Amino acid sequence: MVVQDSMDAPGVPLEPFLHQVGGHLSVLKYDEHTVCKPLISQEQRFYESLPLAMKRFTPQYKGTITVHLQKDSRGHLSLVANPLKESRGPFKVSTESAAVAIWQTLQQTTSGGGALPLPQWQHTQRAHSLKESPATALLRSELHLKAHVPSLVEDVKGNQTERRSFNPWGLHCHQAHLSRLCTEYPENKRHRFLLLENVVSQYKHPCILDLKMGTRQHGDDASEEKKARHMRKCARSTSACLGARICGMQVYQTDKKHFLFKDKYYGRKLSVEGFRQALYQFLHDGTRFRTELLEPIQRQLRALLSVIRSQSSYRFYSSSLLIIYDGQETLQTPHGSNVVKVDIRMIDFAHTTYKGSWNEHTTYDGPDPGYIFGLENLIQILQDIQEGE
Repeated sequence: MVVQDSMDAPGVPLEPFLHQVGGHLSVLKYDEHTVCKPLISQEQRFYESLPLAMKRFTPQYKGTITVHLQKDSRGHLSLVANPLKESRGPFKVSTESAAVAIWQTLQQTTSGGGALPLPQWQHTQRAHSLKESPATALLRSELHLKAHVPSLVEDVKGNQTERRSFNPWGLHCHQAHLSRLCTEYPENKRHRFLLLENVVSQYKHPCILDLKMGTRQHGDDASEEKKARHMRKCARSTSACLGARICGMQVYQTDKKHFLFKDKYYGRKLSVEGFRQALYQFLHDGTRFRTELLEPIQRQLRALLSVIRSQSSYRFYSSSLLIIYDGQETLQTPHGSNVVKVDIRMIDFAHTTYKGSWNEHTTYDGPDPGYIFGLENLIQILQDIQEGE
């Protein structure tokens, strides 16, 4: 499913994806069930040749789309996607979008000289007048208009503000991406993006744990400098001893009615015991530990482990694993049994290699030992938590 580069067709304004908890590339919301991210050919090839057994553990691949920067008469900039060739009806953009409201407010508060400015332009939704619903007004009030973007990302040293109604990481990635596009490319440059399933669209309060898996994070194409940098990060974190490192998470706190957030800098500093405590915190809703989640998460992790063990030659360097559940209270069926929604998804395959991929001169035999090591440790820690409950 590939986008036509029609300049006459109306574009789809892209919004920041508010549930991005990790990574450095900006993930954008295309519609309720679809997100998009900058296309990297190696990742595209992985999705297009995906083994059948892995499809249940990866986002559905929906093809590619063309994205361009667009400036309106007031000089405001937006990222706009060309519509799909096979249109499933008119695309409707909500004028009460939380993502747009938050992004516009941040841009207004940073336009007076905040860090990470956008050269020459401010980013805003494409030629849209934003109607203020009570929900949008509440979101705006919770932003605390004196807060600048730097305060959202100045947690490199671990000094994080955890109480926020939206995840600051995705907005940080979005602003950095827009700034790079503005400075490195002409305004009319066409960019290719991957279209992927929004794996959290079915959740009311998506709780997400992003784990960088494996004991090695650099790809085969990494420079010596980058290779050394990634090896240092692994050696100094739980990547080396557990084969897994926390890159970000958000957990809905039912008592406070907001999310608790942690980012990759928090994850890099954790010891093995700190990692275990972070997993416990991820499964705690502020009032109780969600014991009913442990068994379905472990069951899905074991199923994934079985699949990874069967994938000879694959090395999932620098990929992430998402553990997802709904922060909404567990629902009961008419028969009295609990309905627990849990999902496990692998993402980010820009450095994945396998026989038949682009990097033919470097091939591996057998399954990915670092990924398997990480999954086995993750399952064991969850089992230990379960037995201790």
